[in-house]
Amino acid sequence: MKIYTRTGDAGETGLFGGGRVPKDHSRVEAYGTVDELNSHLGFVLASGASASTASKLRPIQDDLFAIGAVLATAPPTERRPSPRLPELPGDRIEAMERWIDETTAQLPPLREFVIPGGTVVAAALHLARTACRRSERAVVALAHAEPVDPVILRYLNRLSDLLFTLARAENVGGGGAEVPWDKDSGTSREGSA
Repeated sequence: MKIYTRTGDAGETGLFGGGRVPKDHSRVEAYGTVDELNSHLGFVLASGASASTASKLRPIQDDLFAIGAVLATAPPTERRPSPRLPELPGDRIEAMERWIDETTAQLPPLREFVIPGGTVVAAALHLARTACRRSERAVVALAHAEPVDPVILRYLNRLSDLLFTLARAENVGGGGAEVPWDKDSGTSREGSA
């Protein structure tokens, strides 16, 4: 398979199943941010995630490819029927909720906002979480213009919650400190510049 095609040199890209759109189209933004999120998860895994975290993230990476394929497909028309698409991973939403509940039960109670960071893996999970939220916003923007399966939005919303929970677990398991947000740190002090 050839890596470069030159067909996108003028700022357009082809969609799965046919059709072309500008590279700044909301559909491209939606599936592009999902691809970016998947890359973040790859970085989490390469950073030494625990076996428990890795066992959850690896199937999620497959799910994100399926979600990306659906997002990369324009709605069918009379001249362009929808191609065969992978099934959306709706069942994984319940699994993620179960993983969140099981993991949360093993963590200290959360009483305040925490600053992203801690161990390298936890910090990478926080980056993935923010990429997930950006993906969610991009899919919402697309949904304002074209139909989007609601499973995708539920999936991304739950995934960001899971990534936050896994970041906390990696900090606890890896000896990283959870730093609470000091909401008073931004207040002005007398004599400060």
